[in-house]
Amino acid sequence: MDNVYVVMPAYNEEENIANVISQWYPVIDKIGNGSKFVIVDDGSKDATFEKMQSLKSKYPLLVPITKINSGHGATCTFAYDYAIKNNADYIFQTDSDGQTEPDEFWQFWELRNEYDFIIGSRKKRKDGFSRIIVAKVLKLFVFFMMGVFIEDANTPFRLMKRSVLEKYFKLIPDNFFLSNVLISCIFILKNEKCKWIPITFKGRQSGTNSINLIRIFVIGLKSIRDFKIAKTNINA
Repeated sequence: MDNVYVVMPAYNEEENIANVISQWYPVIDKIGNGSKFVIVDDGSKDATFEKMQSLKSKYPLLVPITKINSGHGATCTFAYDYAIKNNADYIFQTDSDGQTEPDEFWQFWELRNEYDFIIGSRKKRKDGFSRIIVAKVLKLFVFFMMGVFIEDANTPFRLMKRSVLEKYFKLIPDNFFLSNVLISCIFILKNEKCKWIPITFKGRQSGTNSINLIRIFVIGLKSIRDFKIAKTNINA
């Protein structure tokens, strides 16, 4: 029987984290077989990690981890590396802000033997007009930099076969902020079996998003260099 490591990056999610854990934990508990719920605190300035630790006795499959702040992408790759080293069968990533629906996970899980990479496509987004525009610009950026058209490159709702992700993990540069975007590109460029499925994407349950337009601009400039390096590595 297969297991899954559900992994989440978390940054300043003290207000959300208990609700998100209670919503997603039944997924891990139902699958069992050594499945784990791994939440990586990215050096939060609030009590996110302490809150997770306090819930460990209630949720025994929960694995709270904390580290120095390095950004969303690097935190995702940290979590993927943890799951790979612990021989997870499948790795599922979503975010800790409560914007995704746990019930929609099961249609992904049912298709796990048919595809190596199943990713959500945010058709009904409720996270603000500016975020929708950013996603559209990112789609064009990816096409320009990598030569691939990706329906929704950075969706935080993705099920990956660990054995396939492990093959390409070394292609992700250290501290790459848009690591999920790059992973989407790699799976397509390497002709792995991929599928996009429409998902719901709600507004945040509480708290504020740590990404603003100025930071997005800075990330975009840095990503031009990073994607050039990554493309060279992929084609090597």
